[in-house]
Amino acid sequence: MRKFMNFKCVVLFALALLTGSAVYGQDNVIDEVVWVVGDEAILKSEVEEARLSALYEGRKFESDPYCVIPEEIAVQKLFLHQAVLDSIEVSESEVIQQVDYRTNMYIANIGSREKMEEYFNKTSSEIREALRENVREGLTVQKMQQKLIGEIKVTPAEVRRYFRDLPQDSIPYIPTQVEVQIITQQPRIPISEIEDVKRRLREYTDRVNNGESFTMLARLYSEDTGSAMNGGELPRFMGRGELDQAFANVAFNLQSPDKVSKIVESEFGYHIIQLVEKRGDRIKVRHILLKPHVPEEAIISSCARLDSIADDIRNGKFSFEDAAAVLSQDKDTRNNHGLLPNPNTNTSKFEMQELPAEIAKVVDKMKVGEISEAFTMIPERTGKEQCVIVKLKSRTNGHKATVADDYQNLKSIVLDKRRDAMLDKWIREKQKNTYVRISDNWKKDCTFKYPGWIKD
Repeated sequence: MRKFMNFKCVVLFALALLTGSAVYGQDNVIDEVVWVVGDEAILKSEVEEARLSALYEGRKFESDPYCVIPEEIAVQKLFLHQAVLDSIEVSESEVIQQVDYRTNMYIANIGSREKMEEYFNKTSSEIREALRENVREGLTVQKMQQKLIGEIKVTPAEVRRYFRDLPQDSIPYIPTQVEVQIITQQPRIPISEIEDVKRRLREYTDRVNNGESFTMLARLYSEDTGSAMNGGELPRFMGRGELDQAFANVAFNLQSPDKVSKIVESEFGYHIIQLVEKRGDRIKVRHILLKPHVPEEAIISSCARLDSIADDIRNGKFSFEDAAAVLSQDKDTRNNHGLLPNPNTNTSKFEMQELPAEIAKVVDKMKVGEISEAFTMIPERTGKEQCVIVKLKSRTNGHKATVADDYQNLKSIVLDKRRDAMLDKWIREKQKNTYVRISDNWKKDCTFKYPGWIKD
């Protein structure tokens, strides 16, 4: 189920940022401002890029896209403007997770990292950088919407009444859903590999202390591809809660921009950090990240250990739940019998497309109660390859909703409608107090969803 109204879907014109350079970099086309919302301009190129992105994704418009798309961008700018006023911020870790997810999705869809770079005519670093601010804006809009909405509650009686009043042909269809349990093992990295990473980071520290530029070394060697292009500098001032705890503990103890931190291990790898500036309880830093290489034999060994654990479970030596609690290295599931949580619905049920792609491919062919062979996956959060076994706990085939079986789904629908109504009302009020100018050629044949853009 979606968490917010359709506005959150249109903010993330991810492919538009990647394809845009090809749109208006040819034929000497002159760009122009087609809308102004507050003090923000919407360019013709932005609209065209978004239109091409929609074509790529197979999106169909009910009316002229040159009317629909600028309005969607304008709505986004209303939320972003309010987010600035309300000091809404998104953590760098959230942005990195989404950028990693989208990059991996492109690689999976196109075939390989090399093919992705060829398709977009950009390096992987350039693709990630193009996605970075786009993702940040999308997440900011989501947080702003959540703040505007607050906590909404509906009663069981309201859900039953909503379902009772639905015409038969409008009863929602519930797609197939599954519950999945998971046990993970992180391949053991040889001490020699970790020591080599630390040796290289100590070497970079010595080079900085001897007068070389930290920024240049970060561009050359940091494996955080997003920040490396900016000399290792994180894009803005950040609070402790927005950073990995170990990273933050070291970064916030730095006192001088001339010093380089000790080596710090985070969930992403090993870092050295340099202070840029402190402002109260917020900090701006640059860093160099190195990730120890996981040798193939370590992956094979880790997966073989999981296959042995799976055999012991199948032979009744202990349960999957007990093994998850004692042996799994997945901190989010080991205290919940290995049950994978769905962050979109706050339940343990997933539609197949909501599962990580590697897990979905395996689960799709499994029977309820079956335990998989070990396989590898790369989680969005850490980007570190790990070995996994899964158990299919339950499968509910697609069907028309009933209150008895699908109460949570119907409750989500009612909540969505209420959220939509609240955000709709906010947009109409915000329009009244926002300066808007639309070029004549971009409004004369348009029937906007929110007519308040054009003031008498």
